Amino acid sequence: MDFFKIKVMIDYLKDFRIGIFIAIIAIITIVLGAITDKVLRYLLYRKQTNKEYDATGFRFLKHLIITIIYILGFAFALIQIPEFRIIGHSFLAGAGVISLVAGLASQQALSNIVSGIFLVIFKPFRINDKITINNFVGTVEDINLRQVVLKDAENNRIIIPNSVISAQIIVNTNMNDTKCCKVIEIGVGYDSNIENALAIIQDEIAKHPFFIDTRTAENKKQKVPLVIARVVALADSSVQLKAWAWAKNSTDGFVMYCDLLQSIKKRFDEAKIDIPYPQRVVTVKNNTNETFGK
Repeated sequence: MDFFKIKVMIDYLKDFRIGIFIAIIAIITIVLGAITDKVLRYLLYRKQTNKEYDATGFRFLKHLIITIIYILGFAFALIQIPEFRIIGHSFLAGAGVISLVAGLASQQALSNIVSGIFLVIFKPFRINDKITINNFVGTVEDINLRQVVLKDAENNRIIIPNSVISAQIIVNTNMNDTKCCKVIEIGVGYDSNIENALAIIQDEIAKHPFFIDTRTAENKKQKVPLVIARVVALADSSVQLKAWAWAKNSTDGFVMYCDLLQSIKKRFDEAKIDIPYPQRVVTVKNNTNETFGK
């Protein structure tokens, strides 16, 4: 009986020691992960003061290092449990479906990780770039091992898996060149003074504070106009005018576009230039062959 009690106490002490080791490993893992995160965040904050520094790869590396720390901590904790291998075999013994599901899950996770690595290496976009993916428009806020986080104009966060992004067409408004061209297209009536309308559009664009001159020295030598505006179509109810306005980035371009629509409309009203409603001519045939215009 004494021997049995001693054996129980020894087993209890072993289990207690294993529990202590697992708790210590868990605490060390959490503390090490938190310290690593704070150190890397501090280094990233310091690096961001340099405008030429690219934070994309640094943030991805931060996520990768922290993930490796937690994986190693979890692995060391499992090693402390002698029965773990037996338990694992018991789960896998008659469970081919579990193996299949686990394989598919790991395949998806691995696909996201590999896609994330390719995104960092080839850099189709970077942190703070404004991109469009699957009709979602937003600023890249974070790139981690699993997903890309976009922040849209309404401050929502759009979460897109890395593997999905790798298979999609991406529109990047900031890659290599941040300048933005906004197209101003307005239809005026056929009785309106076309030359006057074009001159008003050019004048309003040129004097907007967000408009930038993109002409080269050669263009200026050849006397290319500061703002190009042309008649582009003779539509059913209007003469279509189009002009191109450049801003230093997409944010300024949007504000400039909205302002120009308002200011051009005001100038058109002052100059008696008509922006017509859609019009149709309807012919009604009867015995007297009368025609009515509408």
